[in-house]
Amino acid sequence: MIKTLDGKKLAEKILGKLKKKIEENKLKLRLAVILVGDNPISQIFIRQKEKACQRTGISFKFFEFPAKIKKSRLKKEIEKICQNSKNSGVIIQLPLPKKFLPEDFLNLIPREKDIDVLSESNLGRFYQGTLRILPPTVQGILYLLKKYKIGLKGKNIMVIGAGRLVGFPLTTQLLKEKATVSVLNEFTRNIQFFTPKADILISGVGKANLIKENMVKKGAIIIDAGTTLKKGKLVGDVDFQRVSKKASYITPVPGGVGPLTVACLLENLVKLNK
Repeated sequence: MIKTLDGKKLAEKILGKLKKKIEENKLKLRLAVILVGDNPISQIFIRQKEKACQRTGISFKFFEFPAKIKKSRLKKEIEKICQNSKNSGVIIQLPLPKKFLPEDFLNLIPREKDIDVLSESNLGRFYQGTLRILPPTVQGILYLLKKYKIGLKGKNIMVIGAGRLVGFPLTTQLLKEKATVSVLNEFTRNIQFFTPKADILISGVGKANLIKENMVKKGAIIIDAGTTLKKGKLVGDVDFQRVSKKASYITPVPGGVGPLTVACLLENLVKLNK
């Protein structure tokens, strides 16, 4: 019997615990979110973050800048936001417009406010295992697997996509969890040759229906961490309707990894400010 991995329900539990923790410790927290340009998927994710903040009692401050802004001006604005003591955590919503190199701006965020774990400082500590928080998507996927008692040790895991938000940090963590990990990227030829060998298949590419029924083995566990906007709706990398017939567990989009990523982002905010 196919089981849907319900990230939304688990995220609600995490947010409920955070709200209680914030109230008990009388924490006054504010999340500052920076958007450059008008990416429609980014705007959806930002609204989700705002709703989660309202749910937990965290203040939310949105800073929006046009895509045509000059690099020097944007740097100054981000530095000002980071230096403001009212902003407990700061995130720059990715992707940035193509003319900008993300590292030029992500590294402006102080490590104690970098709840997304995207600055070189915090990423280095994460890879070394000395950071007390995990990248939100990584933590969210681990929570989901633990909730459904899905072990990682010795499992053959296929990660599709090696991006900074999902594939790259997730691969590092999975290796720490003693899994056998293979990573496929945009230069991998004939990915259909590799994917049917996976016990657990995780995709974070952002390409609708990339993973089809003939690409997964029967009984595989499918984690869809990709998002694309199709006809005004969020869809994942996996052809859910067909692949779910072969999978033992599968995450939906929306309602799977996304809500957990947001919940874990706020969990990081609380951990770094408690």
